Amino acid sequence: MSTVERAFRAALYDTGVTALDTGASLLAADPAADGEVERRGREFVAALWRRGWQPADLVRIVRRELDDVHVALVADLVRAQAPDDRARGARWRAQLDELPGPAEGRVDRFTRATAVLELYRLLVRLPTLEPLEEPRRVHASGSHARTLGRIRALLAKAEATGYPEEAEALTAKAQELMARHSVDEALLDAQAPAPDAPGACRIGVEPPYEQAKAVLLDAVATANHCRAVWNEALCFSTVVGFEADLDAVELLYTSLLVQAQAALSTAEAAQRKGGRKRTKTFRQSFLAAYAHRIGGRLAAAAETAAAGAGVSDELLPVLASREVAVTAVADRMFPQTVSTRLRGVSDAAGWDEGARAADRARVGERRPPLP
Repeated sequence: MSTVERAFRAALYDTGVTALDTGASLLAADPAADGEVERRGREFVAALWRRGWQPADLVRIVRRELDDVHVALVADLVRAQAPDDRARGARWRAQLDELPGPAEGRVDRFTRATAVLELYRLLVRLPTLEPLEEPRRVHASGSHARTLGRIRALLAKAEATGYPEEAEALTAKAQELMARHSVDEALLDAQAPAPDAPGACRIGVEPPYEQAKAVLLDAVATANHCRAVWNEALCFSTVVGFEADLDAVELLYTSLLVQAQAALSTAEAAQRKGGRKRTKTFRQSFLAAYAHRIGGRLAAAAETAAAGAGVSDELLPVLASREVAVTAVADRMFPQTVSTRLRGVSDAAGWDEGARAADRARVGERRPPLP
């Protein structure tokens, strides 16, 4: 039996510290085994791809469960395995480009072997995920990249400004661009010889207050013609939609999270000035109200932008067919879903502050705040 087999048999399927030390000692004492250890790691990664995982998923779960050194190790494995992998589409390539860099500093062989075995222990225990379908674009829209660039720039300014009114206007403009771009894409699709097809991506929904964040992501997805399904155990939501809409959801959700956190910090500071301590229920209630209120504002903004884009009677069936296509893919991927009740929303002050923050972050035509 090889050194690697003995080390894996001792440590990989046993969660005890003694077993881990035994396996790490075996690997550290045999430098000739390093190549086999790395090859087996690439095999674990390839097996996870067959079970529905993607590079960003893997980095996210390793970062959540282990440490930075393990993140660097798994990123190295993914890069090493990539040349032997099949072509998987633009979103997969983008995830490879965004992999973290290698770990800094040198460690002794025993420490490194321990980290490798800790990582492999996690990899062999990960469950199977729903395979994601890459969105298919039959026609290439030259304006897509330019529009995304404008949206990114607007949202970056909205996140950076210290003036709420300016953030409102910038975020509103970004949502309008998203909605109008979605209509433009549908029009191109209607004129193409073959239709586009929806696909799916996963977006991390990390603790704390992950329930409220999942509600916010669902609101953003719904307003942008997508469907979101939350996996609470693995801290992500799967979003189903057409490519342009998926891009819009990722950008806007990330920006609204940043803006919500900034608004929450301001609200908590005001609470402290009033003599009230910051509490978990205040923050949970704040984010839940923010997500609930922003959903209505996003939907209204999307409808206004679509009306401004001049949706014709001829295009309405196209938009409806795209909604049907998205629903069909989502139902095929997730034939059984359940609703969950939002927990911890019991702080009236937090709810009121979150609703007011969502009003300030309104995305659409300027109008009086909701009552």
